[in-house]
Amino acid sequence: MRTVTVGGQVVSCLGVGAMSFADFYGPTTEANSFAILDAAREAGVTHVDTASVYGMGRSEEAIGAWLKANPGARDAMHIATKGGINRGGKTGRTPYDNSPAFMEASLDASLARLGLDCVDLYYVHRRDAGMPIEEIAGGLARLVEKGKTRAIGFSEIAPSTLRRAHAVHPVAAVQSEYSLATRFPELGLVQACAELGVALVAFSPVGRSLLTDTPLPAEVIPTLPFLKTNPRFIEPNLSENLRITDAFRAFARERGEPAAAIAIAWCLSRGDHVLPIPGTRSTAHFADLVRGTQITLSDADLAEINRILPVGWAHGDRYSDDQWVGPERYC
Repeated sequence: MRTVTVGGQVVSCLGVGAMSFADFYGPTTEANSFAILDAAREAGVTHVDTASVYGMGRSEEAIGAWLKANPGARDAMHIATKGGINRGGKTGRTPYDNSPAFMEASLDASLARLGLDCVDLYYVHRRDAGMPIEEIAGGLARLVEKGKTRAIGFSEIAPSTLRRAHAVHPVAAVQSEYSLATRFPELGLVQACAELGVALVAFSPVGRSLLTDTPLPAEVIPTLPFLKTNPRFIEPNLSENLRITDAFRAFARERGEPAAAIAIAWCLSRGDHVLPIPGTRSTAHFADLVRGTQITLSDADLAEINRILPVGWAHGDRYSDDQWVGPERYC
């Protein structure tokens, strides 16, 4: 397994996106989450990425239960979680709260669910635009000083915001959607992370199933709260996106590889600092994702993939208007 450095810690180049441990893409069980974590450990996948709001703590609880059931596993795993979304009724335009008091209370609750004294990485899940980023970074730095997290990160921030935060305290990672379906990070974020020595943690690297051999069936999408209002999964965009990605699936088949593996290999080709964190409820699909870490795409392969899925091919924005509240737009 290739590796990526995150805040001075060496981790696997592939991680587990644990949003799928909380019914986000369909119902699951703790036993199913355990199976994914078992498969990750066996494959040498050491980074596990969760958040306080995934199932309102359910994802963290599953990880905590697995760690408790597997003595010694903690030493091999790099555990990341996120805070900063206040579902408890913060007043104002958004539910985002990055105040030091809220971030620490959220982390304390996460640590209790995980059964840990310290996480390896603690992100701001969404930036509170009402606070200067320097104050937010300073608050996170104090959590490092207190020994509650080894490193800090941010999710869905702009390159300029990253530079300002990094000037206050080293930022270990920035999480952003990045895949063959969503390439806007190439307009500054990929480069800024590489320059500053920050890991770019790529979520949804297989395009929320569009870049796999088995995209989510159209009849399932209305049952998933996030996707049923997401522009890329609403007709006529969905049919167009499936039609276009059929050629990508054919490209993978011709090479005897799963489409998801090619999508992961493409992400890894973007730089040694890129760490994709796909989520799945299927151990068979997880094996396809791990396979992607073993594939090196040639220049000819990359050129052909770019011909099949040129920048901007996707129909529909990656978020609806409501879903865009919080992530920073920078281009």
